[in-house]
Amino acid sequence: MNKRFQRYIEDFICGYCGASVTGDGYTNHCPECLWSRHVDVNPGDRAASCLGMMKPVGFTIKHGDYILTHRCTTCSIEKKNKTSKKDNFEAILTLQGEPNV
Repeated sequence: MNKRFQRYIEDFICGYCGASVTGDGYTNHCPECLWSRHVDVNPGDRAASCLGMMKPVGFTIKHGDYILTHRCTTCSIEKKNKTSKKDNFEAILTLQGEPNV
């Protein structure tokens, strides 16, 4: 199994809020609502069979970067993802009070 990051450029419609998202190869969540879809085992491989929605459940700050935590609503796996300058910062801050367990 390849654990290296694989850049995969694709546009998508958010499965949670319906926003049209233009991908850049690093986009892994909707910049409006921050939800994602469980499509990867390793970043960019599109090898996950789950395909569940990934709910943003919290964030941490590491070296000045905001790191989102997503939890799959189908299989409960958690994954961490860096935020983007395009992300709705107010939506990120609403996660502050939610438990990150």
